[in-house]
Amino acid sequence: MVQFIAIDPQMMVNGETVLSIVNGMGAFKTKALAILSENGIDNPVSGKWYLQQSWLNSFKKISEKLGASALFSIGKSIPENAKFPAEIDNIEKALAAIDIAYHMNHGKNGIPLFDAKTGRMSEGIGHYGYQKISDKKVKMVCNNPYPCEFDRGIIEAMARRFKPAGAIMLTVMHDDSQPCRKKGNESCSYIVSW
Repeated sequence: MVQFIAIDPQMMVNGETVLSIVNGMGAFKTKALAILSENGIDNPVSGKWYLQQSWLNSFKKISEKLGASALFSIGKSIPENAKFPAEIDNIEKALAAIDIAYHMNHGKNGIPLFDAKTGRMSEGIGHYGYQKISDKKVKMVCNNPYPCEFDRGIIEAMARRFKPAGAIMLTVMHDDSQPCRKKGNESCSYIVSW
């Protein structure tokens, strides 16, 4: 998927997730609110839905004005603000749950794309794929319209939050040997090891 272009023009993102831009910008919160407002998202609040394309337009503006490190910072703040399944208690469950959380926080007509009661997931926004490589290594394949550094921030924040007690190191690396959305490809891959 191309970065910054919603797959479905009717797709929405919830206010909790939109607020991650504000919270992830640290000292630049005022700037974040101004960029969101320029893109049709005025005074975002939890519980309200906003067009995903407006949010993606805001990401693009932040990328142009503040660079990749700002996108990474925003991504790292997502796990603090977005809804995630309650049963997460280790790094592998945490990384596998990113896709569920992604669908819980996006929706159409005020209805999330993941129904926690039924376990039913609707399509329309891409995925965060999880593949176990070994006991201490996984591959995440992100085929969604979000920027690379944002995805790396989400993955790293979740991995660090649930890092195993005995793990000394934890790394999240963009797999440059695989396709990349910055180059117009459908996905980006990340290797997480601990």
